[in-house]
Amino acid sequence: MVMDFESNYDIAASALFIHTHNFNRVALQFPDNLLKDSTRVVTALRKRLQSLKKIDVSESGYEADVGLFVMADTAYGSCCVDEVGASHINVDCVIHYGHTCFSPTTTLPSFFVFGKASICVADCVESMSKYALTNSKPIMVLFGLEYAHSMQQIKEALLESSMSCRIDPKPEVHFADVPSSVMFPSKDIKKIKGLQELACGCNGESGTTYSIGGLTWKLPQGQSMDDYLLFWIGLDDSAFANVVLTFNTCEIVRYYANENQMVTDLFQQRRILKRRYYLVERAKDANIVGILVGTLGVAGYLHIINQMKELITGAGKKAYTLVMGKPNPAKLANFPECDVFIYVSCAQTALLDSKEYLAPVITPFEAMIAFNRGSQWTGAYVMEFRDLINLPQMEAGDQGEEEARFSFLKGGYIEDFENQENVEEEREALALVNATEKALQLRNNSNALMKGNAKSGAEFLANRSYQGLTMPSENTSPEPYLIGRRGRASGYEDENNKQT
Repeated sequence: MVMDFESNYDIAASALFIHTHNFNRVALQFPDNLLKDSTRVVTALRKRLQSLKKIDVSESGYEADVGLFVMADTAYGSCCVDEVGASHINVDCVIHYGHTCFSPTTTLPSFFVFGKASICVADCVESMSKYALTNSKPIMVLFGLEYAHSMQQIKEALLESSMSCRIDPKPEVHFADVPSSVMFPSKDIKKIKGLQELACGCNGESGTTYSIGGLTWKLPQGQSMDDYLLFWIGLDDSAFANVVLTFNTCEIVRYYANENQMVTDLFQQRRILKRRYYLVERAKDANIVGILVGTLGVAGYLHIINQMKELITGAGKKAYTLVMGKPNPAKLANFPECDVFIYVSCAQTALLDSKEYLAPVITPFEAMIAFNRGSQWTGAYVMEFRDLINLPQMEAGDQGEEEARFSFLKGGYIEDFENQENVEEEREALALVNATEKALQLRNNSNALMKGNAKSGAEFLANRSYQGLTMPSENTSPEPYLIGRRGRASGYEDENNKQT
């Protein structure tokens, strides 16, 4: 069905949000696919605000104009609120349109307009009922935020269907909720910790609370997500990939509303876990690590960057912080010295398909597994970097710096710490023991422990055959000009083989 334009863009609710909080300068953030409607949204929103102002003018006699500024082409992911771009025009709040990750902001209040995607309620309820009756476990319904407007209708239709159905037992179906479309900034790290506890699902007296991508739900005490089947309503997008990885032990089906069909084969989505674990093994062999800053607005990004720096240096590796906007293979190719990159961004943009990149790109959670000596992946996967803030880490001195690490990819032992070469000199009493242990270790063809080529960017540059154009310092006079080649590249005039 065709949605009304003002209803689809929540013009009335957006104007009421601006009017209630007396915002004078408002940024309207649009993704690329919705930018075509930005002028109509501004016109409709301005008319609605003027109608609200007439009431204030009649009461107080004062009228103030609200400045509306359209933002597009965000520096980072369009699902996050672009607080950096909004700060350039000194706005009081941001109205965010389209798909969102619901990541908390740092300085600006925000109002989210999810949009209203069309869905056949009857067909969705029928598919949900059939799926529930064929399984013994209860069902938890998760959905893309663009379908939040139809959840109440689906609940009512499902209730009517279950009341008319005489089959026992009746399907047990639970729905996630969207708490609010309004978000106020989290300036205090304590608030971020509160979000962390909510996302991790901390047990309380009333049960366990979960949160992912703007959806929240609570399970009774003693139950976990492994006891439920997941029914996803929406597209196969980054939000769905976040759900698949986070709840990888649950059975998941997806209802594709555009074609009114259910998708039960999620083999391609679950293959992502195997790919991510392979990247973790590659990251263990890295000597130089680049930290990609993928957001400047999500609350807590500075804390996780500092935490990653401590983790990398504690593992005996070199860390460099890079700010470059949206990463792509061409941008990262400018830093060939980096063996791996850690992408600090929101949960729904953290997974980069790095097959075309020269070096793998991993998440902060994968970095904690790779660079914490002795840590093993238990199957749990954390997408939100806020869930990793201030988690206990292993100390560098407890990571077994006297022992080399075995690399499954290189097939040999690797020394991660530079000071391992002087261990025998520093501990003369254990010289014989250490020499015996190293003699028993697997060695490569050169009869030495395998090591990386460079430990820092400067060392990498020094080992390169080409280091850029340099002028000799001892001779400052200009050099005589040289005559270049003549002709075409397919055959210059001075080439001997131009006849062939």
